[in-house]
Amino acid sequence: MSTQGGDWQMREPRSDEGARDIAARSGGWVRSGERRKAPRAGGADGSRELSMVPPADFTSYYGRPVLKPPAWKDDVAFYIFLGGLAAGSSLLGAGADLTGRPSLRRAGRLGALGSLALGASFLIRDLGRPERLINMLRVVKPTSPMNLGAWILTAFGPGVAVAAASELMPPRLRRTLAGRALAGLGRPAGLASAAIAPAVASYTAALISQTAVPAWHEAHPELPFIFTGSSAASAGGLGMLVATPADAGPARLLALYGALVELAASESVQRRLGLVAEAFTSGEAGANLQRARWLTIGGVLGGTLLGRRSRLAAVASGAALLAGGFYQRLGLFRAGVASTADPKYTIVPQRARLERRDTTPSA
Repeated sequence: MSTQGGDWQMREPRSDEGARDIAARSGGWVRSGERRKAPRAGGADGSRELSMVPPADFTSYYGRPVLKPPAWKDDVAFYIFLGGLAAGSSLLGAGADLTGRPSLRRAGRLGALGSLALGASFLIRDLGRPERLINMLRVVKPTSPMNLGAWILTAFGPGVAVAAASELMPPRLRRTLAGRALAGLGRPAGLASAAIAPAVASYTAALISQTAVPAWHEAHPELPFIFTGSSAASAGGLGMLVATPADAGPARLLALYGALVELAASESVQRRLGLVAEAFTSGEAGANLQRARWLTIGGVLGGTLLGRRSRLAAVASGAALLAGGFYQRLGLFRAGVASTADPKYTIVPQRARLERRDTTPSA
C-alpha cells in the first residue's frame, strides 16, 4: 500500500524465519524500490537482532550505594578475633595436657576462658541486650549460621570453664573431695571443648559470607581457611608468649601451620576476586591487612628460628602473632563495610556473572 506521491510503501512482515530483509521482518518503512543490506546471522549477544546501541557502562543512581552497610560495629570484629583465639587456645591446651606440658596447658586453658569471656562481652554489647543471645536458643535452625553459632558457643563454653577452673583451684581446695573431682574433670572437659573448637573458629566465616556484602560474599571459599588459620596462629602466639620455651614447641608448630594457611588463603583472595579485591587492598582495610601480613610473617619467623633459644624472642614473636590476628579480622571486617559503600563492587560482578551465564551453551 502506497502513501501520497508513491514515495513510501509499507511492506508486509514475512513469516519465514530466514527473511533477509530486516525491514520485512520488523514491518518497518522503506523507500520504494530500495533494499537494505541483510544483517549478520545474529547479534553479539547470540540473538538474531543486532544491538543498535553500545553496551552500557557501569553507573548507579547518582553514584549512591545499592546496599546498606552492615549494622554491625567493630565490636563484631573484636568478637570474631577473640572467639577464634579461644578456639585455638582450647585446642592447644588439650594437646598440651595429653603430652605433659603443664605451662602450655595452663596458658591454653586460661587463654581460652579469658578470650571467650571478653569476646562474649563484645558480642552482647553489639546485640544491645543480653537476652537477645539467649533468645537465639529457642529454636534450632540449621540454615541459619547465626543460630548455629549460638548453639556452638553454648556447647563450647562449659568445657572451657571447667578446664580453666581446674587450673585456678588453690592448693587447699585441690586436696578436698570436690577439688579432686574438679581436677579429674579438667581433662575430659578440655578435650570436649577442643572437639568443638574448629566449629567455633570457622562458623563466623560462614556467618559473614552468607550476607549480601560483596567483599565477604565473593571471598566465601577462602574465608574459612583465613579464619581458622588466623585462629591457630594467634593461639600459637599466645602459647609462645605465656608458656616456657621448653613447653612451647607445639605452640610454635601451630603458629607456623596457621600462618601458612592464612597467608595462602589471603593471597588467593587478592588474586581471584578481580575488581572486588580492591576492597581488601585499599583504604583503611588494606592498611590493616598489610599490617597483619607483616606482623604474622615476622612473628612466625621469629618464633620458629629464635623462640626456642631466646625467651625475649618468643615473647616478641607471640605478641606479633596476636597483633597480626587482630588486624587480620579488623581488616576483613572493614573491607566488607567499604565494599557496600561503592556500588561498583555489587553491580559489576553481577553483570559479569550474567554475561558468563548467557554465553555458556545450554546442555
